[in-house]
Amino acid sequence: MPAASNSECAIEVRNLDAHYGERQILKNISLDIRPGEIMVIMGGSGSGKSTLLRHLLGLNTPTRGSITLLGKDITKSSEQEIFELRKKMGVAFQGGALFGSMTVEENVVLPLYEHTELDENTMRIMGRMKLEVVNLAGFEHLRPSDLSGGMIKRTALARAIVMDPRLLFFDEPSAGLDPVAAVELDELILRLRQVMNITIVVVTHELESAFKIADRITVLDQGVILMTDTVEAVRNSDNPRIQSLLNRLPRDDAIDADEYMERLTGI
Repeated sequence: MPAASNSECAIEVRNLDAHYGERQILKNISLDIRPGEIMVIMGGSGSGKSTLLRHLLGLNTPTRGSITLLGKDITKSSEQEIFELRKKMGVAFQGGALFGSMTVEENVVLPLYEHTELDENTMRIMGRMKLEVVNLAGFEHLRPSDLSGGMIKRTALARAIVMDPRLLFFDEPSAGLDPVAAVELDELILRLRQVMNITIVVVTHELESAFKIADRITVLDQGVILMTDTVEAVRNSDNPRIQSLLNRLPRDDAIDADEYMERLTGI
């Protein structure tokens, strides 16, 4: 598939390398994400998908390459420019990252307090509107300790969309949820894209969820993109590593004895 031009990309990654110390985690990653699409990034444990997400959010600095969000290359931007860009981004973290001392409503409107000068009544109305969107109307006075796992995820999502972002990032949205709650969250993600025309990036290892919500899937393995394509194309891929991931088969990696001893001895 040919690369999209800058004007067609909500997110553009080019030749991205990332290291933790001397260990290379991401290797020459190039990826285009189109406006209004749901891109799922999936891979096994240690594949580099969480590291890629951290770079897309501007939390990590790459060793090489560029990351362009909404036309702005964050690898060449100042901290203030990235701060302003983040106002157009929403993030729903894996564990919810809610503040236990705050109510549901206070958690949801927190970005409005931080980034706007709206009066409290307007912020409260905006927060309750987003709670309606995620089917949590009437729960605004509860605290996170009173919520189920699915409700915590939906509260975090309401906070992520309270400023009507253009980009929305999910980190393992279905992790820890029972099957019914996971399906409800998948449906909510699809509805959000339809209603808000928002570009959504989902990092997950949950195959059922990925196949349901994705327009396209990027499969990572050992820091390399194996494939970026439609759900059907990924399902039908003849790449053995992709099939191992889809069928939950153990990897059969050959071990280089010299390399193994070098890792053990540090020589």
